[in-house]
Amino acid sequence: MSETPSFRQFLGPTLVLILTGWGGITALLIFTEPVVWMRWALFALLFMGLTGTFLPIIYFFHLRFPSVPPAEARVLVRQAQWIGTYGIILLWLRSGDLLTLWLMLGLGGGLIAIEWLIRMRENARWNPPTSNSHDEPA
Repeated sequence: MSETPSFRQFLGPTLVLILTGWGGITALLIFTEPVVWMRWALFALLFMGLTGTFLPIIYFFHLRFPSVPPAEARVLVRQAQWIGTYGIILLWLRSGDLLTLWLMLGLGGGLIAIEWLIRMRENARWNPPTSNSHDEPA
């Protein structure tokens, strides 16, 4: 049975994502004018910033509320990426004055449902048993 991975392997990527994302957004707001390419850069940098910010939070939640089997590293990263995706979708909808409370809740519920279905599929996969030579009679 595997355990939740150590946070040490997430520390470097988390710091890079946070510094690149939020530092890039700061530089974008200070040094550029609002043109189309800067808006796309804002979406990409916001995704990086939100993903890097929420990766330690998601790791803490998985330590505090462990699942059976424990979540692997790719699950933690995927869940942080869902939050980044949710954030940029909300910003995109807000920029077109399309964002409502019900749309926010519906999108959030839909992303949670997708993640729940993915986790359910991962847990339901059949893993063939491994045989030990010590368990077989001679």
